[in-house]
Amino acid sequence: MIVERIVTTGLSHFSYFIGDAGMAAVIDPRRDVEVYLNLAEREDLCIKWILETHRHEDFILGSRELADRTGAEVWHADGQLPYKFGKIIKATSQWMVGDLIIKALITPGHTPGGASYLLLERDTTPWMVFTGDALFAGDVGRVDLLGMGRAEEMAGLLYQSLQKNLLTLGDGVIVCPAHGPESVCGATISDRNQTTIGFERKANPFLQHDTREAFMAAAVRRLHRPPYFIRSERWNLEGPPLLSERSPISPLTCDAFAGFLDNSRVLDVRSELSFASAHIPGSVYISEENLQVHSGWFLDLDEQILLVTDHLPAAEVELRLLRVGLDNTGGFLKDGMNGWLQNGKETDSIPVISAAAFRRLLDKGPDPLILDVREPSESPIAAKVGIHIPLSEILIRHGELPRDTDVFILCGSGHRAMTAASLLKRTGMHNLKVILGGYRALDAINATAKLS
Repeated sequence: MIVERIVTTGLSHFSYFIGDAGMAAVIDPRRDVEVYLNLAEREDLCIKWILETHRHEDFILGSRELADRTGAEVWHADGQLPYKFGKIIKATSQWMVGDLIIKALITPGHTPGGASYLLLERDTTPWMVFTGDALFAGDVGRVDLLGMGRAEEMAGLLYQSLQKNLLTLGDGVIVCPAHGPESVCGATISDRNQTTIGFERKANPFLQHDTREAFMAAAVRRLHRPPYFIRSERWNLEGPPLLSERSPISPLTCDAFAGFLDNSRVLDVRSELSFASAHIPGSVYISEENLQVHSGWFLDLDEQILLVTDHLPAAEVELRLLRVGLDNTGGFLKDGMNGWLQNGKETDSIPVISAAAFRRLLDKGPDPLILDVREPSESPIAAKVGIHIPLSEILIRHGELPRDTDVFILCGSGHRAMTAASLLKRTGMHNLKVILGGYRALDAINATAKLS
């Protein structure tokens, strides 16, 4: 018997592999499916079923890919939607995996027809429940995906799903959600690898409300909806292009790379210091840590993408883009920025300042203008010394920024600040400086006391 969680870092996505007695099921597979194939081979199991908890918005499902590679049956939740492949689950649907039983539980709220899957031993003792985006550690699923006009309706459905279907399972049942902290599918997901129905009943703030109305008031909240969600939703209904049919990403010489620039966007995933020092003009900087989420925010789904990398292989960068539906990579700079520089090609740069040097500016006065691109939940700096624009809103609100005085960009660690600088530079701003190390560095030298 095997029950294994597969973590996709960067998306904070969890999928699950369940196997026993020669057969296996996979719940909410990611698009690159080799991990499931390798598990099946290692455990001598045949993948028979692929079960989805809902359509999913934040990544491209691997259901079609895995079915094509294994012949497994795909079972969808959200049966009201026009799926082009697979079968639709019902409230009575269940599957045998050796001595294990997987039973469907209809748990709408995050989506209109979302489902959870209850794992039971043959004596029908509930063991685990795979909750998708209905219930997380410390949070519940967002209810705003159909628009705020239907958010109260969806919150009411979610309340019913929690109270009637999930919280009645028993306190000892292990909860296996589809996401962990930092996912765009929740705002307050806890960093707990393990949780149970009983623990969530006691500790999850959304489960402490005594009435449906109080729960709905807390659950109705507008969260960020990245543009790439639209393609993810469509491809998860239709089935995305198969990765097994793609050719490997191509290396490009400097001249070939330069020849594509007029009709492409350059994505640079080197360190922020390397990018600041020298990069191809017009490049977008995204750090490795934020690659999958921020690429979906700031890269056009249909514009060809050219890659500049260093230690992270271009094939790995492309794979992370493919997970969010960015299938339009056109190649990578073969000899990196060193080759670009040695060929005498044009470069640009972004000024940076250390936390220590910025502290000296604060001490001398007058207060420099700070652009804080962190989220509201991260307690941005006081308005008297800065402007707060979350990174996700930077392209639609850049007009609020002055162009006749230096703007010092701040985030938690420096990664998002450099992304913001690269995006703002494309709007014509040149009065930008990134604070290296971000808020953490300022806090380490007690400079944040000056900002309060």
